[in-house]
Formats: sequence, C-alpha cells, structure tokens
Amino acid sequence: MKVKPERVASVDRSARLLLSNKSRYETVAAATNVPWFIIAIIHMREASGSFAGVLHNGEKIIGTGRKTKLVPAGRGPFKTWEDAAIDALNMKSLGKVKAWPIARICYEVEAYNGWGYWWRGDKSSAYLWAGTNIDGGGKFIADHVWSSTAQDQQNGAMAVLQRLMELDPSIAKTVFPTSPSGVPSVAPTQSATSTSATSRVDPQRQVGGVLNAVYAAIRAVLSRKA
Repeated sequence: MKVKPERVASVDRSARLLLSNKSRYETVAAATNVPWFIIAIIHMREASGSFAGVLHNGEKIIGTGRKTKLVPAGRGPFKTWEDAAIDALNMKSLGKVKAWPIARICYEVEAYNGWGYWWRGDKSSAYLWAGTNIDGGGKFIADHVWSSTAQDQQNGAMAVLQRLMELDPSIAKTVFPTSPSGVPSVAPTQSATSTSATSRVDPQRQVGGVLNAVYAAIRAVLSRKA
C-alpha cells in the first residue's frame, strides 16, 4: 500500500486530528475494550473526526433528542458523543474481539461499513483503501447506491492507520504483535532516500505487502464460506 502523492498531506492532517483527541477515544476504549485507534479511524470515516457526528453514521444528533435516521436507524437519542460511540461499538459486538492484528482490523473495519464492495467481486473497499494505490475507484454514494465513476474523497482507514503508527509507534505493538520486538519498521508516508539502491529495504512496501496479503486471505476465506 502506498498513499497517493496528492493525498499525503490530507492523510497526515487526518491522523494528527485523531491523535489530538486520543484521550476521548481512550475513554470509549476503556468502556468497550476496543482499541482507541480503531475507534478513531472509524470516527474519521463516519464523521470526519467531528464529535458532532455519531460513530454509527455521522449524523449530527448529539444532544438533540433525535434518533438516527440513516442506517442503522433508530439509535439514540444520545446526550454525549461518548454515549453514542459506546452504543455503536456494542451494537457491532466489537468489544468481544480479543486481539486486533492487522488482518482482524481490515476485516472488522470493512464489516463495520458493510460488505457491499466485497460482494461486487473485484472491488477493494474505499472505506479501507481510499487515497492509496489499492483503491480501485468507484464508491457507494449513499446506502446501497453504487457509482462506478465516483471517487472517495475521504481518506481510507488503512492510509490513516499507517500514518497513526508513524506518529504513535505504540500502536504497532497491537497491529503487528508477531513482528520482531513487537514493533515493525513503518516508513514515512513520503519517499525516503537511501545511499545504496541495491541494499535498500523499503519498510513501507513491507507493511503494504502484509496488508495486501492478509486482506487477500480474508477474501479467500469469505469466498469459501459463501
């Protein structure tokens, strides 16, 4: 996975915004047993990181006494963003997940949004991969409404997660628990230089290879179950 050059600055802004609100995500994490950075990247996708929007679908109903109208409809009302986030995560039973390696993250985050991209066959979910070389284009522009020409202008969850790991290396201990020392080398989003082209090892390409491999494995398992 590589972030497209024109998206590098945007991905960085998204990640820094989420990191600046880490304490709020940690409050929800403590109540749900879902890692704070998972909550954060879902919040970024659903509400662009705005605490006016509920984690379910981004609707701005906090403190209004209203319930959600979009999928999932009928949730709420909620007095605080944290209350809404806890409800959304419990509704998806994400607190029951015991470990969060990268394969499980890809699976659960796409499942949170829905399997519409997967059921289209060869489409990679823009929810995960928008802004990267893996995004195949096209997106759902509304619930169950597909557009083959639309391009997702939000940053994909995996692009932002990669940048979050660069800014907060402690995240990698959860994401890559079996890596040597528990913390893999994650390259900067922008290209790094090296004095030796023959001996150069590109950590970003290594991380992208892991993402691609586990995602392909998930698809293969789901295909067999279908």
